[in-house]
Amino acid sequence: MYIVAIAWIYVTLMMSVVEATSSNGTVLGAIVTFNLYGILPTAIIVYIMGTPGRRRARLAAQKAGNALASGPNPVAKPPSDQPDPSGHAAGGPPKAGSVPAVRKVP
Repeated sequence: MYIVAIAWIYVTLMMSVVEATSSNGTVLGAIVTFNLYGILPTAIIVYIMGTPGRRRARLAAQKAGNALASGPNPVAKPPSDQPDPSGHAAGGPPKAGSVPAVRKVP
């Protein structure tokens, strides 16, 4: 897509050069030609052709946001010695032979 846009800008640049250097042409006419035939239509076409890519990026960002929002709760309750109402075992003290999570003091 971009190669066509670059080629069209080149063509309109050459049109502007011819207009500026011809005996009947002016530099102002060359600038108007370049802007109205080159920059404006190319910008519109590139914007329209880029719409599907922007839509895909927006949907991917929404999916990523939804995945983060529906993930596990970042504020977890600390383990207690009391059993929970579901009948699961309580999160009591560490078992014998396990390594406690203690940091060395520097």
